[in-house]
Amino acid sequence: MIYKVIQWGTGTHGKLALRAILDHPELELCGVKVFSEAKHGLDAGELCGRPATGIHASMNLTDILALEADCVVYMPLMPDPKEVLQLVKSGKNVVASNGWFYRGKRNMDSLEQACREHNVSVHGTGIHPGGITEKLPLVASAFVPNVSYVRAEEFSDIRTYDAPDVVTGIMGFGQSAAAMQASPMLSLLGDGFCQSIDMIADALGMALDEEYRTRHTFSLATADIETPFGTLEKDTVAAQRFAWEGTVGGTAVITAAVNWYMGHEHLEAGWVLGKERFEMEVDGDSHIQLVTEHFHHEGEYQGAVDEESAIVATASHCVCSVPAVCAATPGLRSYLDLPLVTGRAAASLRSAERN
Repeated sequence: MIYKVIQWGTGTHGKLALRAILDHPELELCGVKVFSEAKHGLDAGELCGRPATGIHASMNLTDILALEADCVVYMPLMPDPKEVLQLVKSGKNVVASNGWFYRGKRNMDSLEQACREHNVSVHGTGIHPGGITEKLPLVASAFVPNVSYVRAEEFSDIRTYDAPDVVTGIMGFGQSAAAMQASPMLSLLGDGFCQSIDMIADALGMALDEEYRTRHTFSLATADIETPFGTLEKDTVAAQRFAWEGTVGGTAVITAAVNWYMGHEHLEAGWVLGKERFEMEVDGDSHIQLVTEHFHHEGEYQGAVDEESAIVATASHCVCSVPAVCAATPGLRSYLDLPLVTGRAAASLRSAERN
C-alpha cells in the first residue's frame, strides 16, 4: 500500500525527512509546508538536494489542510498543539518529532477524541526523546529480572549542529551564567522527557512519585572557543547537562539526561564528558548497558558542519513510522501500541528494482 505524505517543515531535520519520504517505497510525497517566502513555491527536490518532484512547497496552511494525504510528518521548530488538532480534524494521521510520545497522566482528551472522530492517529517519535530514551531501554529490560533502575543519556558535541539560531538563541550557548539561570530549556525539554519516563514506568509497572526531580547544570568557558557560530567568549556557557528523574519514595528509578558541549577544551573542572554517544542501562537482578556510537560526527571535529547521523536517525525514525501509524487504531499511539517499526532496504537491494 502506498501512503500519501506531507512533510511539515524543511529545517535541519525536515529536509532529511523529505529525502527519506522520497526514498521510502511505501510513501508518496504530496505536499510540503514551509515557513518562509524564500521557500514558498520551490520544488520539494530543490529543498532537499534531490531532482525535481513536481511537488511545490507552500506557506499556506489552508492549502496544506486541503490536500488529500494519509499522514503529516510534523517537524516545526516549536510544536503547536492547535496545528496538530487542525491536521487531525482534516483527516490526517500525524507523526511528530517533538512531542506526543506518551499520554500517561496528561490531559490530551480533546486530541484523543478528535482522532477517534476522524479515524486517524497521532504518534510522537524521534531519537532522544523518542527512541533512545524509552524504546531501546524497554527492549533491553526484557533481559533483566526485577528491574530497579533505567537510564538513558546523550553526549553530543553541538558544534556540528547546523542550526545557529537554535544553538545560541534557544539552547543558550554563549550566554552568561545569569541568563542561564532563567533559561526555559529545562521546562521546554522536560515535557517530552517526562513523557518517556512515564512510558517506561507504566510499561515496567513502576509506581512513580507524583513529582519529577530535575537538574540543570552548566560549565562556563575558561577561555574563548572558536565555533561555527562565531567566538564563544570566556565566562559564557560552553557545556550543559539536563536531567529528569522519576522517583519511587524519593529514590531515582528512571533517569533521562542530555549532555551538550562545545568541544572538550576550556571547560571548568569536573566536566569530562568523553566521546559522543548515547548510553542506556537497565539494572535489576542483572545489568545491561547499551552504548550507541556513530550517530555523531565521525572523527575529530575539524570545523565543518555535518548532517549528523543522529539527525538523520531522527528523520528516518519518523518517516519509517508512517505506515504503522496509518494502519493503527485511531487515537494517541505510543510504542506500546504499535508493532515493531523497521527501516527499508536500499533501492538497489529490492527485488523489483533488480529485475
